[in-house]
Amino acid sequence: MNFKKLAITTAIAVATSGVQVNAAEPAPTVVLVHGAFADSSSWNGVAEKLSAKGLKVVAAANPLRSVADDAQYVSRIVQSIEGPVVLVGHSYGGAVISNVNVDGRKVKALVYVGAFAPEIGETVLELSNRFPGSTLGGALAPPVTLSGGGKDLYIDQAKFRVQFAADVSETEARVMAIGQRPIAEAALGEASQRAVWKQVPSYFIYGSLDKNIPAAALGFMAERANSRKTVVVEGASHVVMTSQPQKVAQLIELAAGM
Repeated sequence: MNFKKLAITTAIAVATSGVQVNAAEPAPTVVLVHGAFADSSSWNGVAEKLSAKGLKVVAAANPLRSVADDAQYVSRIVQSIEGPVVLVGHSYGGAVISNVNVDGRKVKALVYVGAFAPEIGETVLELSNRFPGSTLGGALAPPVTLSGGGKDLYIDQAKFRVQFAADVSETEARVMAIGQRPIAEAALGEASQRAVWKQVPSYFIYGSLDKNIPAAALGFMAERANSRKTVVVEGASHVVMTSQPQKVAQLIELAAGM
C-alpha cells in the first residue's frame, strides 16, 4: 500500500469536507484574584511556583469596591489575554470570579482558595455567617468613612495574624497587616448576579482553621459547586496560598491540565 498517497488523499478529503483540525490548545494563563485585607503580593509564592512550571501568570489588583464592578474589571483583564484562562480567587475574590462576564469557552477552570462561591442572590456576608466559626467581626478596626458615605473596612493590625494568617511567620504577618487593602463594607452585602461555577469546572482548597470563612461553609460551597477536587489543608489559616503555596500551586496546575 502507498501510505504517502493515502495520507495525501486523507488530508485532501478532510480539507474539502469542511472539518477543521485544531492544533493543540495552548497552556492557559492563570489569573490570580486576591480578596479583602490582602493584595497581589499574597500570591507571590504561588506565582513563583507556577512560573517555574512555564505557566503565564497575572496577579490582578482587585479594586475591592463592589462585586459587580470588581467582576467587570477582572472580566476585562481576561478578555485582554490571548488564549484560555484559569481564574483563581481568594476569599472575596471567589465571589468576583464567580461573577465574571466572559465567553464560557475562554475560562477553562475556576479555583477557589479559601474563597466564596456564591449562588445568585447570595452575599459573602450571609455565607460567612451561615455556619458558626467566623471571628472576623470582632477583629475589625474602626471603619474609615468615605466621602460618598460608605465605609472601608480593615482588620486591626494587632489582631491580624491570629485572625487572618496564624500559620504565617510573625514578621511576614506584620508586613501583611501593614499593607492590607481595605474592602468597601457595601461589597460584603452585595448580592451575586452570576454563578459561573455552574458552567465551568471548579476546584477548591482551604484551611481547616480558617477564621474568616468557616471550614464548614467552604466545604458546603465546594460540594454545591460539584468541585472536581477539594483539598483541605489541616491547620492552615485563611491565607493558605501564602502559607502553603506548593499545595495551592499543585491544584492550579491540575485545573490547568498540567
